[in-house]
Amino acid sequence: MAHEHHHHEHECCTHEHHHHEHHEHEHHHHHHEHSGHRQLWLIGITILLLTGAVIIEKNTSLPTWQLLLVYLVPYLLIGSGTLKEAAEGLAHGDPFNEHFLMSVATIGALSIGFMPGAETEFPEAVFVMLFFQVGEFFEGFAEGKSRTSISHLMDIRPDIARVAGSEETVSPEQVAVGTIIEVRPGEKVPLDGTIVSGTSSLNTMALTGESVPLEVNEGDEIISGCINLSGVITLRTTKTFGESTVSKIIKLVEDAGEHKSQSEAFITRFARIYTPIVVFLALAIVIIPTLFGGSFVTWLYRALMFLVVSCPCALVISVPLTFFGGIGGASRKGILVKGANYLDILSKVDTVVFDKTGTLTHGRFAVQAVHPEICSEYQLLHLAAHVEHSTSHPIGAALRDAFPNEGTDGCKVTDVEEIAGKGIRAKVGEKMVCVGNTKMMELVGVEWHQCEHGDEGTIVHVAIAEESSTPHRLSPVTHHLSPYVYAGHIVINDQVKADSAEAIAQLKKLGVKKTVMLTGDREEVASRVAQQLGIDEYHAELLPTDKVTQISAISHQPSKLAFVGDGINDAPVLARADVGIAMGGLGSDAAIEAADVVLMDDQPSKIATAVRIARRTIGIARQNIWFAIGVKVAVLILAAFGIATMWLAVFADVGVTVLAVLNAMRALKA
Repeated sequence: MAHEHHHHEHECCTHEHHHHEHHEHEHHHHHHEHSGHRQLWLIGITILLLTGAVIIEKNTSLPTWQLLLVYLVPYLLIGSGTLKEAAEGLAHGDPFNEHFLMSVATIGALSIGFMPGAETEFPEAVFVMLFFQVGEFFEGFAEGKSRTSISHLMDIRPDIARVAGSEETVSPEQVAVGTIIEVRPGEKVPLDGTIVSGTSSLNTMALTGESVPLEVNEGDEIISGCINLSGVITLRTTKTFGESTVSKIIKLVEDAGEHKSQSEAFITRFARIYTPIVVFLALAIVIIPTLFGGSFVTWLYRALMFLVVSCPCALVISVPLTFFGGIGGASRKGILVKGANYLDILSKVDTVVFDKTGTLTHGRFAVQAVHPEICSEYQLLHLAAHVEHSTSHPIGAALRDAFPNEGTDGCKVTDVEEIAGKGIRAKVGEKMVCVGNTKMMELVGVEWHQCEHGDEGTIVHVAIAEESSTPHRLSPVTHHLSPYVYAGHIVINDQVKADSAEAIAQLKKLGVKKTVMLTGDREEVASRVAQQLGIDEYHAELLPTDKVTQISAISHQPSKLAFVGDGINDAPVLARADVGIAMGGLGSDAAIEAADVVLMDDQPSKIATAVRIARRTIGIARQNIWFAIGVKVAVLILAAFGIATMWLAVFADVGVTVLAVLNAMRALKA
């Protein structure tokens, strides 16, 4: 029984952690609780039987072998699982594990009583097994806790998809791309898709750690794993289930266990060498003193105790558990870390390189300033927004957003004409309006001028002509004849994210030495953003390939370098850095694939949080390693000199394990 509650065999020595299959997540969960209760019952009954056996021993004078039978009942009850695991280890040619050490020690303790001139050690044997189970129980409990923390992410796995127009539900795996599905309030969005009809708000907490619901309307792309809160929506699926965001995220978390941290790798190597040494030392402790006339019984007892104490459970259990907890704690905050080794690197990061667009800025344009020449700001925006009414260009979108009631004020827009690389001309009501860059102004013969306010960004110029005097085709006109008048310009800029400056400040506070910004954008824009955010250095006007070269140049130092990008074109750079952090926002696939750490809600300030969690996790793991090794060594020395008793030995082992496990659980609290 001992081990059913572990979905990975907890071999103290070879220690291959097979990470938990989340597909049967629900089933595991109950399984966990059930086996935990069963274990508690076993521990309780064993304590009663053991107490009974001790009373019998004190108050009767049974022969030794009858007494042994009395003690064997609780011993086998609590120890059968451990004995079974030990036997399996032997059968599989992997003898040196914790169960083997425990079994040898307890069987030895049971047999000591039959040697001439020895006290019986029956209660000790039962006690060792009992304590071992108590330690295992705690560990199972802690692991269940960090598993629920990671599986709150797994709860995003939807169970059903509802094909529109039919009442039956199917499993999301069966839905083809392009199917129209319906999601009712309270249901999970089963697949990535685009909303065809309906508006609603979605709870994205499980994915992003963000508690404010996300408002969605027709035409929005939404991703699987969100919970639909208010309205019925129908969507056209854009991906199959296996390709959907949720499946990718779940796969990430499941694979996280394969990337071991240095501390874990160290422990695995440690156990492989350590256990055989302990077993041979124990043999030496019996044989050598006996050859020199020592009492065989005394030294055998010491050797057995040495075995019990030497079991490295606390280490082997608590360190992986600490990392598991750290990854779980981070996932609660919407930070996905793909493996314990990345926590290692994150804790040492001292250079952070940012991509600008989409990482520090939103990557969407907005109107920053309006500088009219002949009319009011409102009129200038009004005319520009109408002209840009139907364009797909991001600048057009920015102008429309700045003038929200465009289209409802009864102005007719006619004769729209796009001039590639220059701008757009259209008739708004009675006026002919040209909106575009300087080339456009030259084309219609208007004298434009630079922005005197010193605003950097994209500048959109506007020229107007009254209807009566408008030549209908555009033609280069001599200046003094031009019917157009310069109306002013609008400055448009990529908006910096609200928490970007905060993110940089927090990293500085954590002791990150250098922050760098890379961007394909113009020099002026880059220097303004760098200044505004307090970034140490920036490189502008880079092509995507230049970014990789830059990263290589920066990372010559022996420091650890993190690169933060939004992943559309940053995949090669993300892969090149020591740790690639991606804005997984609403699931940009390339980023999620290429990065080592994914920030689910696109907030750069989460980077500092991730570094903090990593440092804390590593700190806890170190405490556990030193604490466990320290206590072990002390008790081993005492045991070899015969000062420690079996009780102390067991207590030291299990006590250390329980304390280390409780310490590991601190890693969960992000």
